[in-house]
Amino acid sequence: MQCSKFLLATVASAAMFAQLPALAQDAEEGDRESAVDRVLQKVTVSATKKKNVENVQDVPVSVTAFNEDTLDALNVTTLESLSYTTPNVSLDDVGTARGTANFAIRGLGVNSSIPSIDPAVGVFIDGVYLGVNNGVVVDLFDLDSVEVLRGPQGLLFGRNTTGGALVVNTGNPTDEFSYKAQATFDGPIDDDRGGLNTTVQGTVSGPLIDGVLNGKIGAYYNTDAGYFKNLYNDDNHGEAQVAIYRGALEWFATERLSFLAKAEYTDSRVDGPSGQNRSYYERDTFDFSINSPGTGEAETIFGSLRADYDVDFGNGQITNILGYRSYDSASNGTDIDATPFTLFHSNAEFEQEQISNELRYAGTFGKTDLTTGLYYFNQTLDYTENRNLPSTRPAPLPASIPWEFYGGGSQDHTVYGAFANVDYSITPDLIATLGLRYSKEEKDADITYIRPRLECSVVDGTCPTEGFNQLLAALGSQEPNGFSDGDEWSNWTPKVGLQYYWADNFQTYGYYTKGFRSGGYNFRITDVAVFLNQILPATGGDFGFDEEEVDAFELGFKSSSEDGRIQLNGAAFLTKISDMQREVNTAGPSGIVQNILNTADATIKGVEIEGRVAFTDNFLVNFNAGIIDAEYDDVRFDISGDTVVDERDERLDLPRVPPITYGVGAIYDINLGDMGALISRANYQYRDRIAYTDSNFGWIQDAHQLSANITWETPYDGFDVSLFGNNLLDNVQAGNDTQLPFPGPLSDGMQRPYQTYPGGGTFSPLKKGRVVGVEFTLRR
Repeated sequence: MQCSKFLLATVASAAMFAQLPALAQDAEEGDRESAVDRVLQKVTVSATKKKNVENVQDVPVSVTAFNEDTLDALNVTTLESLSYTTPNVSLDDVGTARGTANFAIRGLGVNSSIPSIDPAVGVFIDGVYLGVNNGVVVDLFDLDSVEVLRGPQGLLFGRNTTGGALVVNTGNPTDEFSYKAQATFDGPIDDDRGGLNTTVQGTVSGPLIDGVLNGKIGAYYNTDAGYFKNLYNDDNHGEAQVAIYRGALEWFATERLSFLAKAEYTDSRVDGPSGQNRSYYERDTFDFSINSPGTGEAETIFGSLRADYDVDFGNGQITNILGYRSYDSASNGTDIDATPFTLFHSNAEFEQEQISNELRYAGTFGKTDLTTGLYYFNQTLDYTENRNLPSTRPAPLPASIPWEFYGGGSQDHTVYGAFANVDYSITPDLIATLGLRYSKEEKDADITYIRPRLECSVVDGTCPTEGFNQLLAALGSQEPNGFSDGDEWSNWTPKVGLQYYWADNFQTYGYYTKGFRSGGYNFRITDVAVFLNQILPATGGDFGFDEEEVDAFELGFKSSSEDGRIQLNGAAFLTKISDMQREVNTAGPSGIVQNILNTADATIKGVEIEGRVAFTDNFLVNFNAGIIDAEYDDVRFDISGDTVVDERDERLDLPRVPPITYGVGAIYDINLGDMGALISRANYQYRDRIAYTDSNFGWIQDAHQLSANITWETPYDGFDVSLFGNNLLDNVQAGNDTQLPFPGPLSDGMQRPYQTYPGGGTFSPLKKGRVVGVEFTLRR
């Protein structure tokens, strides 16, 4: 209630500010740069890895770039915040384990929280690839830019970028003293929901030794009182405490040689998922009731060291980027059954450590631009999980004996790569691209099946009954508890393309490229009998699953008016996927059975368009739209769950493929003269409903996301006050929609017809609904 009153008061304050002599919009503009002017400035990208950043309008690839001003205006706090800003892009948190990316671009993504599953959308922070999906959707601050590249990026970025890549650049130290402090307060305005979410962050930057050494430090603190109300006990749920500490040094050793070092430490403590079981509550509500709120904690150490050396050879530059990441997480009491009963709760621990190095050269030789390099990556993964499943306890097992499942795995993963890309100017207006990358990948894994584990001392020091031993034998317990295995893959990734400038501000391009998503091993083998009797024969006796391969074609154009006030870009694409890598979810005695294998071949094709128009000096509209058509070409595994592979499987929708996405936004800037300026921003984005599971039993409803922001640039230089709202239509969204094995509703008065869900409902972790807030920023 207090939160609601505070937020309503801030909205009233905003309305008061809005009434200031509107009046003043005819005042002298002075030297002030308007919000529209800032948007119309040239936006550069670093994704081509050339010596110098390039104008986004000159890059022959579909990419949407966000600079610091735009990221601030969009209130971007995690990568998920950008999920509703571009066509054919879904940047979701899977919801099972907070912070785990479930990203998909152009229909290629991951439907899993299993740590051993490699991304389909690669995330690169300050040039360092993040090797797992876990810990990716975390709080971000002090961002310089984010680049969203659509389509396979395997040539320059390597494996596991079949859907695309996200290039995140954090702020560098400055050569002049500067600082930025920001305080944000937001939360729900509904009295039947949770409390206040508070974020305080700041950075200080400047020269330590003029012309030689610059430094920067920053800190970020977030305390979320929990957005949701758990109907089980009427407590707030979704609480979080996050702290981030960051430092950076940039040393100009000589006129040619510079070093940029960055280090970051993150500590987070959060509630478990706010899981809704849709046998009990309508999917278009935020109602849920769980008897275990769960906890999660994570600790991340991240560092990068970049060295740049200018050379005379080709007037080029040698760049080396060394990266390190350590990620430790644990979750306890995660309520997977999403009910007020203890049917399926789980605990898990995960540790990841990675080191990588990329050495590259970029230079120009007459008509030829050359970018070439070598790459090394190694990571180790360790994962354990236990499941408390009293609801599936077999009849022979005495109630006094816990019915728990244990298992997990460890893996060592190494990648070597070498690449070269040539852009050759056949004429000043016609440029040919030819590139090739070689990758070799090795994985060695030790897997323990997730299965019942009973110690003889559980019941008065005696062993279980003979009947129970027979039960375990029927479950396959006489087989080994797991396996050790290794595999390797090597590939060539080509790219061939043409780019033609019809005018300085209009170009068309086309290219063909390949991409690969890593094969690997499943850390959650929960149905041992099915794995041994069905999965192994389906994979030719291999304990793991094979890599996924894509062949991608794209035709596009980029155009703008002479003054840059109108901009329109578009692309059409065709992607052929071979050996599609999927997690097939079914229900079973171990809870959710997650089999990972190569299920099918498929084709995804579509179009997308985005642009902007500045109608006046203070009014700008931007828009985007995407259409995707996806279908299976050949299905080789029973993804429908009806025990046969037939046409029904091929008629199913591919998961994570929204047929339509579109959006429109606007910026209106009012100069108030001596009173400063008011900047209003609004954005609406629609995403069609998507299948979540291969069987199509799980669905994520369509999304209608409306956000707005009013910023008062006060007369005090560098001091801004913003009022903002996200998901203003209070649209319900979930991170996943996975079917559960439990038999029907378990209480009266609140259940819904569960027959629509095989088994007993769903695990559907909710995302935040309507949020409004106020933000204060002071900068120099």
